[in-house]
Amino acid sequence: MNQKLFSRNFSLVVIGQIISLFGNATIRFALPLYLLNLTGSSALYGTVMACSFIPAILLSPIGGIVADRMNKRNIMVALDFFTSALILAFSLLMQIGNPILLITVTLMLLYGIAGAYQPSVQASIPSLVPAEHVIEANSVINMVNSFSALVGPSLGGILYSACGLIPVLYVCIICFFFSAVMELFIHIPFEKRVSCGGIWQSVRSDFSESIRFIRCIKPVIGKTLLIICGVNLFLSAMIVVALPYLITEVLDFEAALANRLYGFAQGALAAGGLLGGVCAGIFAKKLSIQKAGNLIIACTICVFPIAAALLLVPSDPGVYFVITVCCFLSMVCSTIFSVQMMSFVQVETPPHLIGKVIAVILTISMCAQPLGNALYGVLFEICAGAESAVVFFAGIVSLLIAVCARKIFHGFEPTQ
Repeated sequence: MNQKLFSRNFSLVVIGQIISLFGNATIRFALPLYLLNLTGSSALYGTVMACSFIPAILLSPIGGIVADRMNKRNIMVALDFFTSALILAFSLLMQIGNPILLITVTLMLLYGIAGAYQPSVQASIPSLVPAEHVIEANSVINMVNSFSALVGPSLGGILYSACGLIPVLYVCIICFFFSAVMELFIHIPFEKRVSCGGIWQSVRSDFSESIRFIRCIKPVIGKTLLIICGVNLFLSAMIVVALPYLITEVLDFEAALANRLYGFAQGALAAGGLLGGVCAGIFAKKLSIQKAGNLIIACTICVFPIAAALLLVPSDPGVYFVITVCCFLSMVCSTIFSVQMMSFVQVETPPHLIGKVIAVILTISMCAQPLGNALYGVLFEICAGAESAVVFFAGIVSLLIAVCARKIFHGFEPTQ
């Protein structure tokens, strides 16, 4: 029997995600901006943001292990209630405590919660939708994420500029509280597993089991992970570093205009993610895993016009247009690839391992991003005046990775 995608439980998950992710995107936009306005120090801003990233990497595998051993609904409810309480505590303490320390700790906790939260959401999808709708379900979750990343900072920025930080905090408190209340009504099938030994022994055993599954039982997932890390290291990181650097430092725009143009470019990236999620849902039945490598090739092709524009186009507005359009198109293709890969992993992984395997993939792939950011930060500084060479280098290496990915996926036969 052909079951529908939007069952009651999946619909509640989607609505809860819309509210929760909107609050998450808003608070993670407003707090760093408040810190920057408060101190005026870009070095402190960068240091705090780097520290904030660490808990997400550390807690993501733990979140996956917990997601496989506890009711995923309860995890989402508890974390949303905790986030609401955390922001409330911050709003009460910000007038009497050290604001820099308080913001740093709060951001680290927020990123850590997000790292522990997402494995539960992703691992719950196969239990909430029939197998033939897994790709569509992932595309919906991805669209919600992209939409929240597009709308949350925009509305948060407007509210922050008009009213200050406190109203933004109150809006986020309400968002997380209502998300938690809504998630209380979700039913996610759950079978409690018997733990052998203490919690650390269980963590070690579960983590080893997921690594063994990725390396030995389903090595194609391990190869997929290496591909994702390569793309994050050489392609995604280049775009993350190049976008603000090229627009605000290399192109000859007035400072205020450059900042606005960078904001528009970031919006184009979020819009590309949104369109990619829509396309993944529409063309779900036609997305063959054997052709997944073509999506990475398409992402890579979008890089070369940027290098050519930096070298050949004399007009700065023209270069900006090429950069923005190419990043938008690259984001569309990369989002379709991400949805397809997440669906592939969910289908190929046994239910009792899904949370752990997804958490390992998210953790390792996240580690590649800051390494890539550091790499391209150095390369752009060394190659000042020849930025097109750095972009061209990223395109060549990414193209080699895409060709390898195409060979790996082309001969793979998925589980029926």
